Amino acid sequence: MSPQSLPERGTGLDYDAEEYVHATTSDQLKALANPLRSAILDLLNERAASVTELAAALDRPKGTVGYHVKILEDAGFIKVIRTRQVRAMTEKFYGRVAHTVMFHAIPDTGNKMFMLQEAMEEAVIEEGSALPATTLRHVRMSEGQAIEFWERLLELAIEFAKAPRGGERVYGFLGAMYPTDLPTLPDDEDDEEES
Repeated sequence: MSPQSLPERGTGLDYDAEEYVHATTSDQLKALANPLRSAILDLLNERAASVTELAAALDRPKGTVGYHVKILEDAGFIKVIRTRQVRAMTEKFYGRVAHTVMFHAIPDTGNKMFMLQEAMEEAVIEEGSALPATTLRHVRMSEGQAIEFWERLLELAIEFAKAPRGGERVYGFLGAMYPTDLPTLPDDEDDEEES
């Protein structure tokens, strides 16, 4: 795809990506556990970018960003989407393999809720702003019901990730379903008698 045929800013990805990629190996999980690599993946959810563009956006040295791009490429999360000649050099533009990375094991961070910690560290709190907004609920239900809710939440997260780009600020979305050790009441005896 030539630069002239790229969609206007704010219209989404300028390349095709799968819906999901599954992270199953320890190298893939370790690749996800680094905040800089997470930021690179987030930027590539807007459009394909070169290491030079990523380094400028992240305000990090090009060599550092190139190192992390290579780890993400080796882990199978990003790939070269296109190239262009810049003088005697070939500039590579990287894009995500998939919109969403799915994993069922916890990356080696020492913290099972590492994404919550990341969200807490990056959230901007401004007086008078409607966001951030959070809610926390607990419901006793079957594992099957919990999985159904998770699947619906995941669909919403994918819709969020595919939203047209625009505005002046990046917003985060965090969703989770997790088992707890919270107490439960016994079933109501009246309900059992009516059944």
